[in-house]
Amino acid sequence: MSISAAVRSSRLARMPTRILLATSNNEKSREYRELASASELAIDLLPDFDKLPSFDESAPTFAENSAGKALHYCRFTDEIVLADDSGLVVPALGGAPGVHSARYAGPDATRAQRVAKLLKQMQGKMGDQRRARFVCVISIARLGRALAVVSDCAEGFIADEPRGTNGFGYDPVFYFPDRSHTYAEATAQEKNFASHRGKAFRRLVDLLMPRK
Repeated sequence: MSISAAVRSSRLARMPTRILLATSNNEKSREYRELASASELAIDLLPDFDKLPSFDESAPTFAENSAGKALHYCRFTDEIVLADDSGLVVPALGGAPGVHSARYAGPDATRAQRVAKLLKQMQGKMGDQRRARFVCVISIARLGRALAVVSDCAEGFIADEPRGTNGFGYDPVFYFPDRSHTYAEATAQEKNFASHRGKAFRRLVDLLMPRK
């Protein structure tokens, strides 16, 4: 998938190297810090994030939720805010869980319950019917203006049962394309290289800090 927007190029050319991440997801925060460590960008958490008014991620697309979240939280700081919306898309399930990935088994369901529901829905599906992709859309905003929206995805397959203990979310049931192991069986370096979030973040880095 390609960069969907890059607005106000003169602003981007003067982009600071520190970006504030709008999330309460500790695992996602850790991944972004790991990704940023290989770049000239510094990722810090948006201060007092849990005390700020929450954003209702009810839009029908990843891009709308991502951009809306970045615009919402950039009201509480003068610095650049990064927000993402990401999830698992299974064509055989009509695109589900999709934007509802975090709420697939209900708003208060555990990750294990979401995975269990997915595996139940996948029962009887074979071969290409088990194809899936992780999608990530990253948005950055500052002072009420969207600066950029980038996206990417990672193709794979849904496993028959959870495997591995690393990662989070649907990682234990998402096979790499070669089906040799799941994201939850991969090292952090392997996952960050191949994942939807890693690919999208590197697009952002290339946009903000193009190679000379």
